[in-house]
Amino acid sequence: MGTALLKIKIMPESPTTDLDQIESQASKIIEENQGKNTKLEKEPIAFGLTAVIATFSIDESLPTDVFEQKLKEISNVSSAEIIDFRRALG
Repeated sequence: MGTALLKIKIMPESPTTDLDQIESQASKIIEENQGKNTKLEKEPIAFGLTAVIATFSIDESLPTDVFEQKLKEISNVSSAEIIDFRRALG
């Protein structure tokens, strides 16, 4: 099978949430579920709230809902949503 690139927006519960802790746990969850080449970025949203954007590659035969579900279970995370899914070429 091919490789897919997945981008997930992880929203914290409040502007005072420790984003470094969320990034650390998110990276661990992604790697445990066969995600590779993880890149984590912080993206300002509004009113002091900042989201964590996780971008990584997976085998396209793997289910993506596992990532959303497990990332939502991180302490102080309000939501986790796939915002981009595309097939990698090359």
